[in-house]
Amino acid sequence: MANRVFVGFSSTDKHYFDLMKAWKNNDNIDFDFIDLQIDKEINSDNEQYIKSILRKKITSAGTFIQLIGSDTKSKHKYVRWEADVALEKNCRIICVNINKKMSVDDTLTPPILKNTGAIFVPFNAKIVQYALDNYEQHKDGNWYYKTSVYNELGIGHNGTKIY
Repeated sequence: MANRVFVGFSSTDKHYFDLMKAWKNNDNIDFDFIDLQIDKEINSDNEQYIKSILRKKITSAGTFIQLIGSDTKSKHKYVRWEADVALEKNCRIICVNINKKMSVDDTLTPPILKNTGAIFVPFNAKIVQYALDNYEQHKDGNWYYKTSVYNELGIGHNGTKIY
């Protein structure tokens, strides 16, 4: 059964979210999730209105994926707020490093997501799907999969990043 997922991302990383949707629609890639992202752009400048719509989407998700790119840490208005709502709701948190790092990236990860029990994985369909299917939220700490999981999934790596 597919996981109900809300994906948080900086506007500069939207193409990575679009790629995740392409994985889902590709019959040759074993990747599936129920996308709870907003279907179309909200035609409003009212921040409270926009946040009310986002809150409904996040609270209906069981899993929150945060795409972590080069500017995610500095985005506060919506990115950090979405993560805060997901934590408040006690969603499973999966942090996906666009730079393909296999564990927490202290230089890029927003402080709000550190030591929250989140799992950190690189941007790769196989490991993100593995996390969706297998990860149980913890109360604290930064979690990551051992290299043996990457080996079992056939994902090439150097111990800290995938290639």
